[in-house]
Amino acid sequence: MIGAYLVDRRPLRIPAFRRLWTGSVVSAVGGSFSLVAVPTQLFTLTGSSATVGISATVSLCVLVASALWSGALADAMDRRLLLLAGNAALGLTYLGLWLNTALGLASVPLLLALVALQGLGYGITMTTMGAAVPRVVPPEQLVAANSLSSLTRYAGAVLGPLLAGILIPAIGLGPLYLLDSLALLVVLWAVAGLPPLPPTGAPAIGGTLRRLGDGFGYLARQRVLVAVLAVDLAAMVFAMPVALYPELAERSFGGPPGGGTQLGLLYAAYPAGVFAAGLLSGAYSRRSRHGALMASAAMAWGCCVVALALAPRLRFALVALLCGGAVNFALSTFRNAISQAYTQDAMRGRIQGSLTVVLIGGPQLANLLHGFAGAAFGTRWTIGVGGALTVVTVVALVRAVPELWRYEAAG
Repeated sequence: MIGAYLVDRRPLRIPAFRRLWTGSVVSAVGGSFSLVAVPTQLFTLTGSSATVGISATVSLCVLVASALWSGALADAMDRRLLLLAGNAALGLTYLGLWLNTALGLASVPLLLALVALQGLGYGITMTTMGAAVPRVVPPEQLVAANSLSSLTRYAGAVLGPLLAGILIPAIGLGPLYLLDSLALLVVLWAVAGLPPLPPTGAPAIGGTLRRLGDGFGYLARQRVLVAVLAVDLAAMVFAMPVALYPELAERSFGGPPGGGTQLGLLYAAYPAGVFAAGLLSGAYSRRSRHGALMASAAMAWGCCVVALALAPRLRFALVALLCGGAVNFALSTFRNAISQAYTQDAMRGRIQGSLTVVLIGGPQLANLLHGFAGAAFGTRWTIGVGGALTVVTVVALVRAVPELWRYEAAG
């Protein structure tokens, strides 16, 4: 039946997950307006793209530190309270952005400080959410739960900026920040209604740094988790050629300088594939061979990137990116499910912190490497080699850690 292949909604029958997911739906769209509004405001105030770059660097550095720090905290305190704190920090960020605009302060240092606070909030919520979901969802539904969460996140990443681009000329930046604040009120309501999620097992020993060290030691001893991180990092660093889209659109597919339809289609094809895979999550959410499926999805992603490099026309490139988005959605879904199920609860926060750093840092490193390699060796060559390296690396990892390929979900 067709219904068996559509979105697997079983986790939404669980009240606690339904609350988490409802909050994520609101924040994915409403809470993403500032991602467009802040760079726009900074550029308007300074006329400098360098300032926009500085704000992105500030946010990235704080987010990485926050993810690691909050991962250690998530294993030592009630995760519900930590989620409340992270979302409260985001709410205060948006309120501060609104006041800065409404009062006409036009303060760049204040904007950068609020960007740092936003990075702090994002780091806490991303890490703690990943550690909280396995406490409210049974292991056999983790793939379905992660699919629902990823579908919401990717849909928000498309709809939020699109709506922001429409609303900024119509209502201005201030009301947009206020809408972000109101969205966070809904999220706080959803999180406040969760049951307590205190630490399980023996209390964590030592301070934050000691707990972080214990977490890295635990990770180093878990061959499957190390392989999961390595596969994901290889797929993101070697085969995420977003930085080369502008040159590819102009020089390979006849797009106009400075962007145009070709560039827009290249950027849109990948999330379209992601969204399609999310809508069809029932086709794979009940499968048990999570390790083999994750590794296969990573290799398929590498092949899609090679196909992108070889595409003679734009339509073939779009098909490659559409398929790539679909398999990458499956890759990220099984990655999350394996890391959550394989890790003992007392360590989940710290492992999720490490995953968050990979998720954040991987695409940034990919942009850097692809930018330099594209300039030195050419766009298509760089993209093709990156895709091939992904396939070779994943094959090598599967051979080195056969437990990953054999890993099956419980139940």
